[in-house]
Amino acid sequence: MSEKLKQCRQMIDSLDDELLKLVNQRAALAQQIGHLKEGGVVLRPEREAQVLRRLQEANPGPLSNEAIAALFTEVMSQCRALEAPLAVAYLGPEGTFTEAAALKRFGSAVQALSCATIDEVFRAVEGGAVQYGVVPVENSTEGAVGRTLDLLLQSTLQVCGEVMLPIHQCLLSAQCEMATIHTVYSHPQSLGQCQGWLNVNLPDALRIPASSNAEAARLASKHAGSAAIAGSQAAGHFGLNLCVENVEDDPRNTTRFLVLGKQQVAPSGQDKTSLVLSAANRPGAVHDLLTSLAKHNVSMTKFESRPSRSGLWEYVFFVDIEGHQADETVAQALAELRHSAAFMKILGSYPVAV
Repeated sequence: MSEKLKQCRQMIDSLDDELLKLVNQRAALAQQIGHLKEGGVVLRPEREAQVLRRLQEANPGPLSNEAIAALFTEVMSQCRALEAPLAVAYLGPEGTFTEAAALKRFGSAVQALSCATIDEVFRAVEGGAVQYGVVPVENSTEGAVGRTLDLLLQSTLQVCGEVMLPIHQCLLSAQCEMATIHTVYSHPQSLGQCQGWLNVNLPDALRIPASSNAEAARLASKHAGSAAIAGSQAAGHFGLNLCVENVEDDPRNTTRFLVLGKQQVAPSGQDKTSLVLSAANRPGAVHDLLTSLAKHNVSMTKFESRPSRSGLWEYVFFVDIEGHQADETVAQALAELRHSAAFMKILGSYPVAV
């Protein structure tokens, strides 16, 4: 071993000792803060977002900001667990992208509850079985997840946060020779995200929709000559080989997930507000809705129509705007919207994904 290598390793050992001491000091302070919090609320999304943003802004490298966020999310997760256990429901089973989104947001020190459907995630949070739930809401390639939007309209839950997860699809199979694969299982959205690749590489394979990508991997593990399109994490769960990586047609493919809970989230300084509206049945009604936002310089980042299910050819609009509902300009715009909209429901204000 060279002398230089030995010195570097000694320096790393010294730094690790210092890190160990500092992390435990942080954990002890987190415990103290837990005793001082009002109402027994363990998670403060606005505070955690502020911590991550501050660290990213101060980050000198060589670690990326994404790495810093992942590292300190896990530190906060372990510290938070010392205050009280946090239970989080997600659209399962294990190995789904929604599980990955839940881990990205909350870290590993949580009690994770796998749910078979989006409806079950909502019920778990509403019924108090868990404090939070994570559900997909839209994909950059395939658009909105309709069931999530429908349940947001009906539910009393608040949107407490969002997670942006890059989606890299993989072809998983027990046998990776393309000529042997005659069936491909996957979630309908994932099939849509990979249809170009499938048309070129497996044009004759039967494409069968599954309830989730993890379920697709389970089915592929049970049937000879089949494969699944899923995340790489599903391969280990079901004993499959990772045959081809990144089979999505758009390399920027990203899914947005929402964090659901019962708490109102305070402003973090960089927030988003989600709401649902319906317009009166008269000329210019939708224009009036948008005018209320423009008048107060409130920027809209999403405007999605959805059948209201209350009448034939009636629609509601899911809207995301920049800012928190407690911000003065946003509050003024929302007050005007209440007068011009036939129906309005604020789904929640929450920190923009870090």
